[in-house]
Amino acid sequence: MNIKVLGGGCRSCEALLKATKEAVEKKGIDAEVEYITDMEKIMGYGIMSMPALMIDDKIVSVGKVLKAKDVEKLL
Repeated sequence: MNIKVLGGGCRSCEALLKATKEAVEKKGIDAEVEYITDMEKIMGYGIMSMPALMIDDKIVSVGKVLKAKDVEKLL
């Protein structure tokens, strides 16, 4: 499983990254969590609002800071 958190390095983006890592650990999933802050890459995905969460190259959340339990439901 490939998980990407897309964001500009702001507090909200960092919070989503932390929640995502917690959810992956809690579920015991073998996944790589990647944090992408490169705006050109983010815009290449068509993301206009951050933070965003991608799971296996599918955008599952945009513009929301999800809690770990919410990320778990998406995994």
